[in-house]
Amino acid sequence: MSKSISIIAFIAAMALAGCGTTTGERAGSGALMGAAGGALIGSLSADAGAGALIGAGAGALGGYLYDQHEKGNID
Repeated sequence: MSKSISIIAFIAAMALAGCGTTTGERAGSGALMGAAGGALIGSLSADAGAGALIGAGAGALGGYLYDQHEKGNID
């Protein structure tokens, strides 16, 4: 069950990572939202810190990729 929750959280972080107009804003907002989601999910498995770090990384990557897609650098 935790694997499916992780997949859902990653998809949600990717969807929300588009907030902002610059690369830094999109990556930053993605990292913050990912950290919050990761901490929430991590608290269910008794390791909120690790969940927050993983979520922040996934969110920052999602925000960056979304920004690059919007700029036409990624199809």
